[in-house]
Amino acid sequence: MFPSVALLALSYVAIAFGQQVGTLTAENHPKLSIQQCTGKNNCQTQQHSIVLDSNWRWLHSTSGSNNCYTGNTWDTSLCPDPKTCAQNCALDGADYSGTYGITTSGNALTLKFVTHGQYSTNIGSRVYLMDSSDSKYQMFNLKNQEFTFDIDMSQLPCGLNGALYFVEMDADGGQSRFPTNKAGAKYGTGYCDTQCPHDIKFINGEANVNNWQGSDSDPNAGTGQYGTCCNEMDIWEANSMGAAVTPHVCSVQGQTRCSGNDCGDGDNRYGGICDKDGCDFNSWRMGDQTFLGPGKTVDTTKKFTVVTQFLTSNNQTSGALSEIRRLYVQNGKVIANSKTNIPGMSSFDSITDAFCNAQKTAFGDNNSFEKLGGLQQMGASFEKGMALVMSIWDDHAAQMLWLDSAYPLDKDASTPGVSRGPCATSSGDPKDVESNSPGATVVFSNIKVGPIGSTY
Repeated sequence: MFPSVALLALSYVAIAFGQQVGTLTAENHPKLSIQQCTGKNNCQTQQHSIVLDSNWRWLHSTSGSNNCYTGNTWDTSLCPDPKTCAQNCALDGADYSGTYGITTSGNALTLKFVTHGQYSTNIGSRVYLMDSSDSKYQMFNLKNQEFTFDIDMSQLPCGLNGALYFVEMDADGGQSRFPTNKAGAKYGTGYCDTQCPHDIKFINGEANVNNWQGSDSDPNAGTGQYGTCCNEMDIWEANSMGAAVTPHVCSVQGQTRCSGNDCGDGDNRYGGICDKDGCDFNSWRMGDQTFLGPGKTVDTTKKFTVVTQFLTSNNQTSGALSEIRRLYVQNGKVIANSKTNIPGMSSFDSITDAFCNAQKTAFGDNNSFEKLGGLQQMGASFEKGMALVMSIWDDHAAQMLWLDSAYPLDKDASTPGVSRGPCATSSGDPKDVESNSPGATVVFSNIKVGPIGSTY
């Protein structure tokens, strides 16, 4: 993900990286099946479930129903300091469909953008895949494996992002490392990514209340002193107008709390511990504007299959990650990935360290991906285990222009690497997207994982 995201859903929402468990609403995880494959046409169905990120949940006093956080402001009587807040506040269960617009059916997950509930209006959501015990996140090591899913994003316009990706969260949501976290994975705690987001309200078992500033543009969001960082593999960030696959790496392993320069904020973007730009393969940005979109080679008005392969140096899980390949299947036809068509670049159709270095040189971009370890570091993250994330969101930081339009705005769109999609630079304002496209949805389905060539 390119900008730091602020994804707060309700006026009373608060995030729990470590706090108590409420009992006012029962927490029942919607079921979702996936398939584990061992060979071609040899896949076994496994029953799993999904859990809502604590970011969207009601946080209230342990002694009653008073909000610990309202709008983008903490209740200072309940949360005068980080540790007291973690003791005083409880994270509660979720009404997945009624409040958050999240539904499952068999192997399909549907995320609705705007949901008008009984007490609130919810914007977006983020969920994680639980393991078969329903107690921890399912952890994935995709080295020498492929990951496949079907996507219907026909109802996602400019400015929205239906994302499927992996982050190096703790399997238990940080519960064992931080004893004040009583909620854990069951309540969706522990999020981190390479943007080192500061809008997470509990980090390392303590409330992020120090230096908290409410957002000027988002009435539900704010930022605190700390960010929470970890490696991130963006399999799919997309709407109907464009898509990107992007590995991002950090110099650290596992979820890590940052402060100061380590977070890489603002003008210090390239001075932090994580690679915020990543090494992206966006077909439009890489010179093929006919490949993916409405009526194009990969037709986004219809459902299709996305296959991502993680090749290693020795074609075994023990090898170093050396290449990330992408292909598609639609209407029974296998579609090879587009090839780069950028002046000064060789022809590439996959992500390798050579591709990343050539892209950064051609576009004049900072190569923090290489500096922080490149694909080898991404592979090391998979070895540790990464959690699966699926979300729908809009972008208060950069209006999603980095995905589907021209970005950054201070550069001419004809400059190589600036044009990333066909959407207007005036598109993507969250106020407009939320009012004009409240019914936008994304459907992820038919998730499969297995050896190379086994899932499609």
